[in-house]
Amino acid sequence: MMQKCVSLLAGLLLSAAAWAAVDINTATAQQLETLPGIGAAKAKAIVDYRSKNGPFKSTEDLTRVPGIKEGTYARLKGEVSVGKSAIKPAPAKPAAKK
Repeated sequence: MMQKCVSLLAGLLLSAAAWAAVDINTATAQQLETLPGIGAAKAKAIVDYRSKNGPFKSTEDLTRVPGIKEGTYARLKGEVSVGKSAIKPAPAKPAAKK
């Protein structure tokens, strides 16, 4: 009985992970390799691009990575996201004078 519970829990966790979008600003190369059309070389290219140019501002920015064309992006765009690291806070507005 315990083994069935553990197996069920593991299956549920894997299902939930499959539905979660991969944050291209924080994902490791190994996590990026779980995406369709992304192997070791493209995952490394994404990490290298991010290290050199800073966080991605949108998922479409992936097409700027060498080796990632529109077709590859089309296959994975629903499975990737950009996290809060790409969002810069707006500058504070000065207080209105009375």
